[in-house]
Amino acid sequence: MDLNNITMESLKEKFAAFDKKTLIKFGIGFGAIILFIIIYYAILNPMVKEKTAKYDDKILKQQEIQKFENDIINIKAKIKKLEPIVAKNSRLFHSKAEVEGLYKSLSRFAGAYGLVISKIEKKKPKPILKVGIAQQAEELLKPNQISYYKIPVDYEIKGNFLSYIKFKRAVAKSRKMLNFDKELIKVVQNDKNGSIVATGELTIVGLPDEFF
Repeated sequence: MDLNNITMESLKEKFAAFDKKTLIKFGIGFGAIILFIIIYYAILNPMVKEKTAKYDDKILKQQEIQKFENDIINIKAKIKKLEPIVAKNSRLFHSKAEVEGLYKSLSRFAGAYGLVISKIEKKKPKPILKVGIAQQAEELLKPNQISYYKIPVDYEIKGNFLSYIKFKRAVAKSRKMLNFDKELIKVVQNDKNGSIVATGELTIVGLPDEFF
């Protein structure tokens, strides 16, 4: 095409060649595109974003649930591993309340064998230091330096000698551990029932957080 020969008349002739139907089709197509863009950004895009956010939240919650399930499995395994230690400590160590109720506890055993506890006196708890901690004044000690407390208890028990032996055996088999450190048994003179008076010292142990 020779651009130099293009005139206004020729341009008019070319534009006139486009019929009205072609222009209408073009207008409808362009309008449809505009309408689609409006619908997409006004309706479809927010819906897609909302569903995407819900899906992401669902995936996140599933991951959290899986993590919680794994944590529960690990915690159960730790609990199972600690159960023997807890059982051992619950037998060995006494709480402060259990120490205060020691007389009642021993009286129950004594009464079962016809014995009488005529004396029971708790002494001051003695801190047993952890390995490597030097001896020092008790007021300078810190809880993390103490392994446990040893609580001495003076006692006097009266009754039949055989019953006293049975009493000690029952105490030894009880859930809580008691150690008879000192013991002196005297036979009551001129007593036909073979009565004795047992005196001595027993010890129990407690955790630092209970007695510090």
